[in-house]
Amino acid sequence: MMIVRLAREDETPALAAIGLNAWEKAVSGVADAQSMRRVAELSFLSFLRSKWFSVSVIENSGTVAGWAAREDNDGMISDLWIEPSVQRNGLGSSLLADLEHRIQTAGFEAAVIRTHAQNAQAIRFFRKHGYAISSLSTAYAPKLDRDVESIGMRKMLGEPAVHQDQQWF
Repeated sequence: MMIVRLAREDETPALAAIGLNAWEKAVSGVADAQSMRRVAELSFLSFLRSKWFSVSVIENSGTVAGWAAREDNDGMISDLWIEPSVQRNGLGSSLLADLEHRIQTAGFEAAVIRTHAQNAQAIRFFRKHGYAISSLSTAYAPKLDRDVESIGMRKMLGEPAVHQDQQWF
């Protein structure tokens, strides 16, 4: 059974490990994850230690399997990480639905996400859930010592779906 709930402070190390595992999979082919692993791990730990109270987690049969956050409590989804061994089982979809509900309840009209342009799996995931590409940018990434393309995606929340067979009078 899947349950989405708020994180607990004592879960920080486990959440950082999930984030790190999913991040390594996401940057495969884009960056040398092994050389950046320690910096990434420290980044996850630092973020989670300071923001754990605003992180949502998803449990699968009693085990934490992923987490998501809105770093600035706005419409921007800063993190959505699912343990790679349990990806493609609906966990990310459930976590995303919860985040979208929180964003809409907080009064924001849209949910926004950014990912690197080569993260095809994330782009497919968000497109499947109604997100459209809203921006493309390139910025120098000092840790990678190269330019990295990013894609911004956006989904308007709370709008009724329009079906092709609907008629408007």
